[in-house]
Amino acid sequence: MKVSLNQASFKKRKEFEGNMKKKEKKFAKFTNQPFDFILCLVIFILLALGIVMVLSASAPSALAESGKPYVYAGRQLMFGLLGLAAMFVISKIDYHIFKKFYWPIYFASWIILLLVEIPGLGIESGGAKRWVAIPGLGQFQPSELTKIGLIVFYAGYLTDHKNEMRDFWKGFVRPLAFLIPPIAILYFIQNHLSASLIMGMITCVMMIMAGARLLHFILSGVVGAGGIGAYLIHKLNSGGDGGFRLTRIVSFLDPFEDKMGTGWQVVQSLYAIGSGGLFGVGLGESKQKYLYISEPQNDFIFSIVAEELGFIGCAIIIAIFGIFIWRGILIAIKAPDSFGSLMATGITSLVAIQVILNIAVVTSSIPNTGISLPFFSYGGTALFILLCSCGILLNISRTSSKV
Repeated sequence: MKVSLNQASFKKRKEFEGNMKKKEKKFAKFTNQPFDFILCLVIFILLALGIVMVLSASAPSALAESGKPYVYAGRQLMFGLLGLAAMFVISKIDYHIFKKFYWPIYFASWIILLLVEIPGLGIESGGAKRWVAIPGLGQFQPSELTKIGLIVFYAGYLTDHKNEMRDFWKGFVRPLAFLIPPIAILYFIQNHLSASLIMGMITCVMMIMAGARLLHFILSGVVGAGGIGAYLIHKLNSGGDGGFRLTRIVSFLDPFEDKMGTGWQVVQSLYAIGSGGLFGVGLGESKQKYLYISEPQNDFIFSIVAEELGFIGCAIIIAIFGIFIWRGILIAIKAPDSFGSLMATGITSLVAIQVILNIAVVTSSIPNTGISLPFFSYGGTALFILLCSCGILLNISRTSSKV
């Protein structure tokens, strides 16, 4: 009897050691696999082009403000290099570690939005309190951290509840309910509608990819559009101020009607795009950046790109973004598990949605909502966080040898 028990114990120990060796080999195989070279190259190209355009677009403003034309570009370059270093470090870390902490990440991702309310930290600009001061580094938008935090959370949550996604309450209403705290903070405290819209759109994309019914989104979209339309009509007919968002919508319908007031920024953007023609006026030769377009290195930097590089230059940049999105979609498809697939979907959607909305704004295709262009718009911490997100995407690409 003792012999049989010893033999059984010895057999179990051997099986355990064998399983541990298999896991070690699997992890070693994971860490030794190369990441997606094409995606990495595209990130480098977009980063380089973005820094060059920040230098070109910001030089007049920086010269007028500080007497030094390279202030904005220098800071963007510094955070770009720091972001690249962080991207390569993150690309070496197994992304599954985030799944263990997706609930704490969720709470942290919306609680961090409240930092703007802390005296001495929150910074108000243009009637909105969206920034937090960091001594020695400048300021950053907490919403940028919240975007990637919610992507990680929903990737983990939707993976753990994938069998409920076809149900209306469990697979549609309940997941969307987790958006209420961060969006409420963004809308009522930070006055940041654009970030709310982006987070909502990313969440919907991830839920659909996780198996939620498209019909639920269509019906909710129709009801939501009707409610928003009724609200705007009420504001227009009530004779009240309607808020600055309503003013933006009215200005969007015909920006030239008040081109010296509410339509100024969009009109100047259209002048810049029209002046670029087919091949552009030349790198650094923009006229609209000379204090015609307000803060041209920020949300409206694409109009400076269009003016200086023309239609051909814009088409090439859009094509490069298209390659980024294509590689992200492939990584999501090839990911070995739903958690990696959903995280890749969320990060790719984040870039794709912001690119589409930003270009739509500067071309006056939609109302001005203050959306930055990834890799191009000025913002050091935003660029750093974006590159960290790209590190996660590269890390997921390492789990498949054929992306």
